[in-house]
Amino acid sequence: MDAKYEELEVSGGVPVKMWTRGVPVEDDAKKQLSNAARLPIVFKHVAAMPDVHLGIGATVGSVIPTLKAIIPAAVGVDIGCGMIACKTTLRAEDLPDNLGPLRAAIERAVPHGSTPPRKGRDHGSWENPPDLVDQAWATLADEFDALCELHPRLRNTNNRKHLGTLGTGNHFIEVCLDEEGAVWFMLHSGSRGVGNAIGTHFIELAKKDAEQHQRNLPDQDLAYFEEGARYFGDYVRGVGWAQKFARLNREVMMKNLIETVRRVIPKPFESHVEAVNCHHNYVQQEHHFGQDVFVTRKGAVSAKKGELGIIPGSMGARSYIVRGLGNPESFDSCSHGAGRVMSRTKAKKLFTVADQIKATEGVECRKDENVIDEIPMAYKDIDAVMAAQEDLVEVVHTLKQVVCVKG
Repeated sequence: MDAKYEELEVSGGVPVKMWTRGVPVEDDAKKQLSNAARLPIVFKHVAAMPDVHLGIGATVGSVIPTLKAIIPAAVGVDIGCGMIACKTTLRAEDLPDNLGPLRAAIERAVPHGSTPPRKGRDHGSWENPPDLVDQAWATLADEFDALCELHPRLRNTNNRKHLGTLGTGNHFIEVCLDEEGAVWFMLHSGSRGVGNAIGTHFIELAKKDAEQHQRNLPDQDLAYFEEGARYFGDYVRGVGWAQKFARLNREVMMKNLIETVRRVIPKPFESHVEAVNCHHNYVQQEHHFGQDVFVTRKGAVSAKKGELGIIPGSMGARSYIVRGLGNPESFDSCSHGAGRVMSRTKAKKLFTVADQIKATEGVECRKDENVIDEIPMAYKDIDAVMAAQEDLVEVVHTLKQVVCVKG
């Protein structure tokens, strides 16, 4: 079978294998991928997913395998960001005709968005976390305290009060219908303020380390810690903890979401008939091509053979529950979504509220100027993205949202 990827040769580096046929890729993203491919720690090749686009430090939609080293900025600051979805026994006909009260109930139950500093209490965090949050935090607290002993600046962060909260930007909660009319709940979030603080702190330390030991970096944001370096072990602990926080954050929100829907819809139902909880901004140790390596997926999902994953579209497009095909050339990975085709600033200049209303027709969601940057047209065509990775995943379910809550 012909290879589905195109290969970008990189002078002085490993190749970049790109699953981008039929999908636009900006030149700046290719340059950023090439910079990563030139690092001496990168193993075999860099893999670029079809949703690939310019990021900060490393390219969003990239899979970077490294030998005995990790690049903190490639993992990024939304450590452990990812998706959770669960199928319920509810059917389309069980949903109320007017979905407005359901969206309002979800928005009241799950803190989302953020309040600018000095504008009063942050409505994106808990004022008094409920028992569900405290129980989850109890499983994280000891390890966090140990991390703060080593790096005290991490203590004064939004941590416990952000557990079970959504965040801002492209984070969302959705009620969806699959191809057979079954109701699914799905949401997208990560490690919130504390993950951001851990990521930012160690990126700074890596850059300082690079000033002494990595003088020929193609980009300062690609500074890395090698095994044995002063902060390598601390970063591994910190990033591992943030990834646990992110996974729990999604689980707590999902439990809260399910209880909220039970209060709005009188019909009893079961949840987690099928369930997936996957990271798409993270690093972990894996075995590829006969070697133990650290695999950093920045905007990419693990797609081992038989493994379930989630590839969301935008707030007006379809999303997909997928099963991995275990393609070794992609390091068992697939895309994490549709991927942006333009910046948030450009989207706000280009589109209007009327465009947003039309693009999200049939979806109960916000349709105001503050969410124009998330308009579906700011993203790549999810169908083209899926077609470009047919050798990475197979589609198990196709979901279409009927309610969308944005951060």
